[in-house]
Amino acid sequence: MAYDNVTAREPSMAERLDAELRDAHPIEILRAAVAHYGGRLALVSSFGAESAVLLHMLSQVQPDTPVLFLDTGHLFGQTLDYRKQLAAHLGLTNVRDIRPLYQDLATADPQAKLWQTDTDACCRIRKVEPLDRALGDFAAWITGRKRFHGGDRLRLRVVEEADGKVKFNPLANWGKAELDAYAAEHELPAHPLVAQGFPSIGCWPCTQPVAEGEDVRAGRWKGLDKTECGIHVARAPGAVTDMGGDI
Repeated sequence: MAYDNVTAREPSMAERLDAELRDAHPIEILRAAVAHYGGRLALVSSFGAESAVLLHMLSQVQPDTPVLFLDTGHLFGQTLDYRKQLAAHLGLTNVRDIRPLYQDLATADPQAKLWQTDTDACCRIRKVEPLDRALGDFAAWITGRKRFHGGDRLRLRVVEEADGKVKFNPLANWGKAELDAYAAEHELPAHPLVAQGFPSIGCWPCTQPVAEGEDVRAGRWKGLDKTECGIHVARAPGAVTDMGGDI
């Protein structure tokens, strides 16, 4: 009997790193990311309810790593203030404010009310496309996603590949207890809206407080069949973005 010659596929860089780091401490994952990608690496942060933990870790590993902050034009004023205060507090020296293009807003959302009729399109021009442009010069990026947030994130890997870039998710294995303990140990300032019942914070039109017992992300796009903004949805080159959260 003849057999076809089958050559085993070599694992990708993301697969090799995931196998190596899947049980590592988040700081070790960050160190590995910096070691492998250096100046071609960025961290994307919403400066939201849980962002201080990962940002503090980065400040201990490489404080001049680019931090990309998506200023959608619809953020809470408290988030904008927190972004400035936390970056200064942690000594992060390369935080970049990423905004939508003026011409995109003038054409698609001139009255800033697109969120009322098409949240997917609003997310696309205010978050997805600006981030795509900002990540153009980077080979890898870091996110703050965690499995305990549920949904598609339950299957989250520590290292993955999407749209031709390697993505590190250092906090994938951590739950709320670990996050709270780390924040308390390092006396990290909390986002001011957390005390008002916002455990997950995005744009003000599409974020509500969460009732006791509800899921962490229950206040995002409440009442809609939508749990993600689209920035973590893989898509083919040239394809229209498929909306699917925060970073």
